[in-house]
Amino acid sequence: MTGFGRAEGKAGDKTFLIDIKSLNGKQFELLLKLPAILKPFEFDIRKILSGQLGRGTIDCSISLKETGAARPVTINTDLAKAYYKPLAELSAELNLDPSHILSTLVKMPEVITPTSDTLMEQEWEDFQNILSEALNDLNLHRLEEGKVMERDLLLRISNIEKQQEEVVKLEPLRRQKIRDGLTKLLEENVGKENYDGNRLEQELIYYIEKIDISEELVRLKNHCDYFKTILQKPEEAKGKKLSFILQEIGREINTSGSKSYDAAIQKCVVLMKDELEKAKEQILNVL
Repeated sequence: MTGFGRAEGKAGDKTFLIDIKSLNGKQFELLLKLPAILKPFEFDIRKILSGQLGRGTIDCSISLKETGAARPVTINTDLAKAYYKPLAELSAELNLDPSHILSTLVKMPEVITPTSDTLMEQEWEDFQNILSEALNDLNLHRLEEGKVMERDLLLRISNIEKQQEEVVKLEPLRRQKIRDGLTKLLEENVGKENYDGNRLEQELIYYIEKIDISEELVRLKNHCDYFKTILQKPEEAKGKKLSFILQEIGREINTSGSKSYDAAIQKCVVLMKDELEKAKEQILNVL
C-alpha cells in the first residue's frame, strides 16, 4: 500500500529527520539510508520497519542534523606521512608547487576519519519515538487508501453476486433449451415415432445432471459471503487470505462457464471474470 510519513525530533543533542515512502508490493523490500551514527542499530531499525509495515517496497531515509558540539575527527598522522613522501617526490619531479600537498593529503582515503560515535541508551529510545511518529504518519496515509480499496473490493464482489443471481434465473431456462433442442434434433433426423421417449428422458436426466451448475453457484455465493466477512474483520495481514478466497471464486466461475453451454450464461460468466480480475489486481495492495 502506498503512503508517505515524515517526522523530525531530537535524541539528546542530535536532531533526526526521517522520511518513509511505501509503494505496493507482494513482499517486504526495504531501501534504508542511514547516517554513520545509526549503523550499529541498522538491524533493529529494519526489524521495526518490517514489523510495522508488513509488506511493500519501502524507501526510508534518515538524516542527522547536529545541534550539539561538532563531532571530533581523528587524523591518521602515520598514514598521512606515508602518503606525503611519494607525493612530495612526484611534485618535485613535475616541478609543481608543493604548497598544495596538504590539501591533497587530507583527501586521501582514511587520513581523516570521524571518531567512533554512537547513540547512548536514552538517545536510542528517543530516536525510536521519532521513528514511530514517522511510521504512524505513513500508516495514516495507508489507512485512507485502505478505505478506498475496501469500497472498491466490495463493489467488485457485489457485481459478481449480481451476475451470479442472473445465472440462477437463467439456469431453468437453460435446461429447457437443452431438452427442446435434443428433442427437435431427434425428430428431424430420426422421426417422432422412431425413438423411445422414456429412454430419451433417462438420457436427458443423465446429461443435464452432468452439466448442472447449481452446486458451483452455491459455492460461489458462499465464497463471496466469506470474502466480505474477512474483509470487514478488524484483523491485520489478511491480504493473502483474501487472495486465496478470490482464487476459489475464480474456480467456481470457470467451472460454471465450462459447463453452461448457454450464450446468456456465458455472458454473465465473462462479466464475473472481468470483476474478478479487477479484484485480484486490487488485492495485491492489501496487507
